[in-house]
Amino acid sequence: MAIIAVTNQKGGVGKTTTAVNLAACLAGMKARPNVLLIDLDPQGNATTGMGVDKHSISLGTVDLLLDDVSISDAIIELEENAIRLIGANGDLTGAEVLLTQREQGAFVLKEGLAPIQSNFNFIIIDCPPSLNMLTLNALTASDHVVVPVQCEYYALEGLTALMQTIEEVKSTTNPDLDILGILRTMYDGRNALALQVSENLQEHFGEKLLKTIIPRNVRLAEAPGFGESIIKYDATSKGAIAYNELAKEISRRSKRK
Repeated sequence: MAIIAVTNQKGGVGKTTTAVNLAACLAGMKARPNVLLIDLDPQGNATTGMGVDKHSISLGTVDLLLDDVSISDAIIELEENAIRLIGANGDLTGAEVLLTQREQGAFVLKEGLAPIQSNFNFIIIDCPPSLNMLTLNALTASDHVVVPVQCEYYALEGLTALMQTIEEVKSTTNPDLDILGILRTMYDGRNALALQVSENLQEHFGEKLLKTIIPRNVRLAEAPGFGESIIKYDATSKGAIAYNELAKEISRRSKRK
């Protein structure tokens, strides 16, 4: 069993796209693992990306974090593969302040997951695009971190603050947290800057840089509008092929840790 936080405090890097499609591709592997996707972003994009109306959720992550709701009651069964979902919407916005006021507020998600985590082979957490108390809960509850990075000018600068946060989490709330990999997203090999940033990431992170690269792909951008993962929307697209490769790489790496 592996709990994986997909996070980057910089928005627009393919974080939610990665969380949704990694979950779908893991669930679609031959071993048919059980996968739980947790939407921890008040924008609720991972929820809508799985075809669920975020405004119709009766119980979601906000209830799990603030109201001592049983996690099994908050899980939504999805038809697609073996994925389960705990959804989110704007109601989650106020959770950060309330969690900050709680003693041991960083451990609420970890404690909430404890009763059911053995039921799943993978738990994927889509974090908000900021280093706040929600993200801290995700990092405290997780075994691993996957960091999507767009190959652009400010990529390395944005990673510095995140790496510092991860080290702080390791020294305070979760000493076993591991960076499973840095993921290059929305990659265009024809772009000289993308090539240069990719080389810089390789130089800085070495083996922590995932071999899989997610290309810039129109079908990937279209899929969320239909409430579908890329393997359901277009399984033959370059985006689907890349995320299937990512799922295999993540599965291999998580077993080695």
